[in-house]
Parts: sequence; C-alpha cells; structure tokens
Amino acid sequence: MVQSEGLVFGDVVLDRSCLFAHRDGKQIRFTRSERALLLMLSAKPHNLMRRSQLLDAIASTDADISDRNVDFLINRLRAKLGDSARAPKFIATQYGEGYVWIADSLPAAAPKPDSARAHGLLAILPYTPSPHAEAIRARIKALTGQGVTLVASEDAAATRYLLTLRFQGTGCTATLREVQSRRIIRALRIEPADAIDRAAADVFEAIQRNRAEASEGLGTPTNQPLEIRFRKASTLLSASNPAWLEKGLQLRAAREQNPASADLALQWCLHLFARLVLTDPFTGISPPERDDLESEIEATALECLPHIESNPLLMLAAAKLLYFIDRGHLDLAEDLAERAFARTADFAAALPILGQLRQARGDFAAAIAFFDRGIEMADAESEFETHMRVLKCIALLAAGDREALKAAAYAHASPHAPNALNAMIAAMVTPAGKPLPPAIRDVLVAAGPEGARNAIAYTYMTSVRHLTETRARANILQGILAQLTALHGPGIIPPFVLAGIAPA
Repeated sequence: MVQSEGLVFGDVVLDRSCLFAHRDGKQIRFTRSERALLLMLSAKPHNLMRRSQLLDAIASTDADISDRNVDFLINRLRAKLGDSARAPKFIATQYGEGYVWIADSLPAAAPKPDSARAHGLLAILPYTPSPHAEAIRARIKALTGQGVTLVASEDAAATRYLLTLRFQGTGCTATLREVQSRRIIRALRIEPADAIDRAAADVFEAIQRNRAEASEGLGTPTNQPLEIRFRKASTLLSASNPAWLEKGLQLRAAREQNPASADLALQWCLHLFARLVLTDPFTGISPPERDDLESEIEATALECLPHIESNPLLMLAAAKLLYFIDRGHLDLAEDLAERAFARTADFAAALPILGQLRQARGDFAAAIAFFDRGIEMADAESEFETHMRVLKCIALLAAGDREALKAAAYAHASPHAPNALNAMIAAMVTPAGKPLPPAIRDVLVAAGPEGARNAIAYTYMTSVRHLTETRARANILQGILAQLTALHGPGIIPPFVLAGIAPA
C-alpha cells in the first residue's frame, strides 16, 4: 500500500494493513507478532486492550515463546514508532490492565514533491555526479517508458524495483531487486560507457521477465501483453469463475498425463472450489459431499506448497483455497498471500484474498481498503469489479456498518451472477423489517422451507464461517435470517449455523 493510502498518526504514516509504516521518509517494518498487536490496537483507538486480548492476537503467530510477552512486544513497537512510555503519543499503559492506542488519525495526504523520493517503476541507488548513473537511468527510462529516478538512499525508494550501483574504477556492479520482497532478480557488471546500452537492456529484460513470471500459471496465456495478462490473472482468482466448473474433464485428463504438475493440481482444486460455490444455494450440496471435496482441496493444496514458492500466482491460489476450506490454515494462507503480494503489487490478483484475510481477523477497515483498491483498479462493470463490490458489502455487513452499506449502493442484479445468487445477496443486504423487491421475494418464497434452509447453510459455509469474531458472523447473517424466517419460520435455521453465531 502506498503512503497516500495509509493513516497519519503524528509523524508516522501507517499502512492500513500494518505491513509497514513510514516516519521521516524512512520505512519501518514490523514482525508478524508486532503487526498483530498494532492491528488490534490501532483498529480500536481509545479502547482498553487487555493483555489477555493482546495475547490472543499473537497466539497464532510463529513467534518464539519469548516474543509472546506482550510487554516486550509493546516496548519494541514503541521503539520503532518513536514513542515513549512516560509521555506516550501512540500507546498508553493502563497499569495492571493493558494498553490503549491514544493517537488520533487523519487520512494521509499525498506526498509532497521530493527529489530524494522516487515514484514509478524503478529507482537507481545511489545518486552520484557520475555520468554513467545518469546515462543508465536515461536509457532504461527510454526502454520502459515509465518512471526511473536516481535516489540518494534505499529508504527513499517507493518503486517496484531498485537498481543498486557500486562504482569502482571505470566500471561498476549492479544489483536489481524487488523492493518489497528484497528478492534479487539480476546482478551484472557494467564496464565503461560502451556497455551502458547493453546493461540497460539487460535490466529492462529482467524487469519484463519478472513481471511476466508473476502472472504465469493457472492457464494464463503467455503470448499476450502484460496488462492483459494481469487482468486475466485477476479474474482467475477474484471470482467464482464458471470456467473452472466447465474444465473438470479437461483438467482430469491433463493431470493424468502430468501428475507432478502443481499448476494443474491447483487448477483442479479451483474446479472443486467452483463446484462448492457455484451450486444452486437453494438446492445445496450434502455435508458428506462438501466434506469430501474440501478434504481433497486441503490435501492437494498442502502437497503443492513446496513446489510453488517461486510462483506468486500459484501461491495466491493456494492461499485462497486454504482460507476457504476453513480448517485451521489461516496463518498459512496469510503468509502465502503476503509473500505473493510482495511480488504482484502492480496488479489486482492479490487484493480479494488479502481483504478476506483481514476480514477474517476482524480488521474490517483494512479489508475494505483492499476491496476499494480493487474497485478502483477494475474495468467498469467487469466481473472483477462486481466481485470486489460484493466482498466490500459483506465486509460492511460484518462490521455492522449499514450506513456505509447504503452508500456503497451495490446493485443486486449482477449480470455476472445467477439469479439465485443475486436473490441471496439482496436478502443479505436488506435489513430486517424492510420489504424485499417483489421479484426477489418471489424467488425466496418459491424456494420453500427446505430451499431456505439450504440457502442459509450455503451462505454460512461460503461467506461466514471464516470470520473469527462471532458478532461479525451474526452481522452478516442478520438480514438473510430475518427475511427467510419471516417467510418460512424459525425452524429453517440449521443447528450448526445457530452454534456458529450463538454467543452473539
């Protein structure tokens, strides 16, 4: 997330997902345990967070046992944020009870023009009076047609890639990295001026190859321009793509011919996923069949993990699948998605799953920020835009923010969804006591008690069970339960759904 999409707390600009922050132009990175505490504290300003709550927030991280000490982590956060326990600006101590986030936020302003800060595709470090550095910059800019800037320090790089030059004598060494992941993608030596054109071409080709590799897999055509590939990659993972449902026989045959392919294995899992989510919600799918399909997805996705570490699109697919089956793999899905996002920040494939993962943790502001970013990047009235708007509506429901839901003004009748699913969404977003559109009501009446029971089970399994907060689960179901029980009576609510929302 770029600085303008964060929140300002004094001199600190905090990324909404708490992956990092900026202070005085320098980037601050957080460990998983630190981020878990920071997300919980900053999401509920001026509310006491007890040590037991904060311990729960970090209990699922991969921290060493010493890092589970909340006080130790709070002190480490204070050091990184430039805070003081005696005169706190961010985190105040409530002795004997816990901690309170006391900083008030404002939307981050757009960064001021700064010659030391780069924006665009590539930054070149360090800035020196060397004509070679300027010649390399000019040549790469001419090849890419995008922003290429000389910077004074690595902290000033706000670009996708960083090229570090080390001059010695008449030549220099060059190292090209992805900024977020720190992954080295090219290293070379440049001898005097006569090699600059070749070196610039090498850097340009490495960047193009890296961006292309980030969108490879899941059947994405490799002979199309990058921007088209990015859009294609997004649609493959962003929605319940009917194409996966239709590819069952084709994928089964392909896997028989190439059983070692992790790519084909995950495509098969996406086919199974489509069978789960594209079933008619009023007809439903039997619990044994659902369990069998989810067990196959789980076993196959876990088996693929060692073979997909170099492919961010396949990592995102695995993260999506492991999140969806809801079998205790939330931490693993987060790790996969975040590492993939570090390599795919310039296209939208990661945004839906990152938003859903934030939502699962109860951080609805961060989830909505990801969904809004996806809506901004989407083509108008595209399937991807529709999917992101649906996810945003569910996040607003989970947060209990029906006023914002009204402002979102999502149109229930999407051309990209079956009529049954449109009816379900309409029932979810319509408050209790408010009449449904006649056409939607007719669909729900025609479903009968058994169809209504199946629809509630479907909604719970596809959109609700993943959330860790019981209150959020109940918020999502509130509208549809009210509408369907008003038509068919309270006996239609499945017992496992009641158990999942009972404390709320």
